[in-house]
Amino acid sequence: MATIARWVLGAFLIFAGVSHFANTDSFRAQVPPWMPGPVAVVYISGVIEIALGLALLVVRGRRAHVGWVVAAFFVIVFPGNISQFLTHTDAFGLNTDVARAIRLLFQPLLVVWALWCTGAWSTWRARRRTIVTAPE
Repeated sequence: MATIARWVLGAFLIFAGVSHFANTDSFRAQVPPWMPGPVAVVYISGVIEIALGLALLVVRGRRAHVGWVVAAFFVIVFPGNISQFLTHTDAFGLNTDVARAIRLLFQPLLVVWALWCTGAWSTWRARRRTIVTAPE
């Protein structure tokens, strides 16, 4: 099940990354107004999403590390989602504050999804248990 979830997340990230180039204006809606170079931010984040999606699909030995990086990416872009809500900017069919607020609730789920499907969370917990229970 985790493998399928990882593949789905990887494909989602690749699709979203490519969409940054095909639908730049909609992605600009998520760039906070105070951030310089909004088009560059959209393109750079698109490249990062494609790279992360590919990493989810092909990296094997460091899969947990990839999970932490993907989760961190979802945390880093969260202010853009908050900005879209606060500025009441329509994009991606999110044309009401309620729709934008509901979207905000899903961002933590993406973080959890990345940590779960890559084994990052379970690896961290196992290491933590080993450290806590190891004799001195």
